[in-house]
Amino acid sequence: MPSVHGDHIWYELLTTDPDAAQAFYGPMLGWTFRDSGMPGADYRLFATAEADVGGLMQADAEMPTAWLGYVGVEDVDAMAASMRAGGGSVYVPPTDIPGVGRFALVADPAGALFYVMTPTPPADQPDAQSLSFSYETPRPGHCAWNELMTTDPAGAIAWYGQRFGWVKDGDMEMGPIGTYSFLRHASKGLLGAVLPMMPGAERPAWTCYFRVPEIDAAAAHIRNRGGQLIQEPIEIPGGDYSLTALDPQGVAFGLVGPRTQEG
Repeated sequence: MPSVHGDHIWYELLTTDPDAAQAFYGPMLGWTFRDSGMPGADYRLFATAEADVGGLMQADAEMPTAWLGYVGVEDVDAMAASMRAGGGSVYVPPTDIPGVGRFALVADPAGALFYVMTPTPPADQPDAQSLSFSYETPRPGHCAWNELMTTDPAGAIAWYGQRFGWVKDGDMEMGPIGTYSFLRHASKGLLGAVLPMMPGAERPAWTCYFRVPEIDAAAAHIRNRGGQLIQEPIEIPGGDYSLTALDPQGVAFGLVGPRTQEG
């Protein structure tokens, strides 16, 4: 099945220390790394045994360190124009990567960064669907949830919905934090959620939650390898647990997975 407009198709880590990031994430998520072969660039691909999941690169002085998702679109140029017209921003204009696709780095009206991309499918797999994001089929090492924290949740849901076909699919009240609104791709399944700004948050941003085989083992890895837990593992609907954390370079990310250890 080909990728659908509005799918999350890739994830990318911009970091101050690619070697340290590779050593931190690899054992925790079961990723193997290889050079992308891009001329003049240290761009590393990370993968599970099933598929490539994303890329890793050095952040330059003009870019914040962050995990960023790529959303597949039918026409990058038209989408960039739509985002500007709708109050968003375009930080890197539509650009071709030979053999990979055409992309742009953009932000929604509140300033949350992400990429849009029209990929060039491999010649031997013209209809291949990305497995980078895998919610309905749990795949360790793949992204399982995309969460937007923003100053205007209702406005964000409408803005993204107009461009990607995402729709609100229910709410969960979280006390003083506010309302947690679930997002669904109109033609597919759940993709994530939108929530209000949390106390102490620096700016609106997307958080990528990757699936792990065991949440407490992952939490121990974070503590023992120089990371910092922001939210200890908590049970979420469906029986899994989630956490949020900073990696040793200070980049925020999330994890989701079962609790199998006793105590």
